[in-house]
Amino acid sequence: MPKYRYTALNLENNKVSSVIDVKDEEDFRRHMRNQSLVPLTFKIVQERSVNYRLKSNEVSEFSRQMAGMLSSGITAVRAMEILKDRDFKPKLKAVYDQLHKDLQKGHTVSEAMQMQGRPFPELFVNMYASGEASGQLEKVAAKMGEHYEKEHRLNGKVKAAMRYPMILGVVTLLVVLAIFIFILPNFFESLGDMELPGLTKAVVAFSGFLQNYWYFVILGIMVLIAGFARLKALPAVAPVYDKIKLRLPVVGKLLRIIYTARFARTLSTLYSSGVSMLKALEITGTVINNKYIESQFDTLIKDVRNGETLSGSVSKIKGFDNKLANTILIGEEAGRLDSMLTSTADSFDYEAEMATGKLVQLMEPVMLIVMALVIGLVMISVMSPMMSIYGDASQLTGG
Repeated sequence: MPKYRYTALNLENNKVSSVIDVKDEEDFRRHMRNQSLVPLTFKIVQERSVNYRLKSNEVSEFSRQMAGMLSSGITAVRAMEILKDRDFKPKLKAVYDQLHKDLQKGHTVSEAMQMQGRPFPELFVNMYASGEASGQLEKVAAKMGEHYEKEHRLNGKVKAAMRYPMILGVVTLLVVLAIFIFILPNFFESLGDMELPGLTKAVVAFSGFLQNYWYFVILGIMVLIAGFARLKALPAVAPVYDKIKLRLPVVGKLLRIIYTARFARTLSTLYSSGVSMLKALEITGTVINNKYIESQFDTLIKDVRNGETLSGSVSKIKGFDNKLANTILIGEEAGRLDSMLTSTADSFDYEAEMATGKLVQLMEPVMLIVMALVIGLVMISVMSPMMSIYGDASQLTGG
């Protein structure tokens, strides 16, 4: 399917540029009509797909360095020549080498990034195109560096906070498997043919199953994980799965805060850089990383296009924090929507950090309780026959 790069006028008589996948020119013009765009120029572009996607910290570093060099009067071609010769890992260096080659051929930075396909996020490419069109590429590059640095910082804190509960969970699983596979079989074998209580029989049976078929258990777990990953990625399942995540106790609240912060930060970055509100919403919907929320953006964009206020349209989105619509309304009334979105994003970033900390504080005792219950169950199953033996011995002694 060919890619068409176009420049068009929207309903607000502003120029917008982007690249879309369409079947042919007729399909391209149909897309333009559906988006209420008037094409000024368009052409088919050749995409060079690179099988590597830059991480948020790599995008931030790239953009900050570009901003620094561009603001110093260095051309984009010379800036990429300097960047590509630095000591990067091979996959990242390949991306930079191709960017430099395309810039030498006369392509703009955004066109060169778009032609590679996978490496750069859509938001990043669109923002660079906007900066090139407005003649403020160095300012946009600096803003993108800050944007992706915040994204990387928040993601890093969430991952770091979740690391301890995950390690604790793995340790719990390994301890339980070691008890059932190596310790309990030897103990119960020493009991001989004595009659065992019901709970002990169940533990013995489970221990024997794990001892004899542990590889099937591991294989089954791997198949379940792989199958679940494929299932939740299906277009029909992904929105339902993401909707369920938002309704989970404690975790759902944290996710709503993170998605709200991401929406506010991205929309603020786009809108303050001169991107039209409709185009900004269209791009923002693709970076939320929640298919259920993303599925509601068509209605959101339609409402805004029909003249409804942004705050009123956002209030209908299920999955965002309720405070978002109210802060947008204040920004609209004060005529300071971009700054209000920025402060809102910063506020939600802080709330996300606090919510993550609370989640970890809750998960730690939960994991410890689970471990205690399992070990307690094992101890009861072990002590029951021992108490029975002790009772029988006492009767014999008394007799």
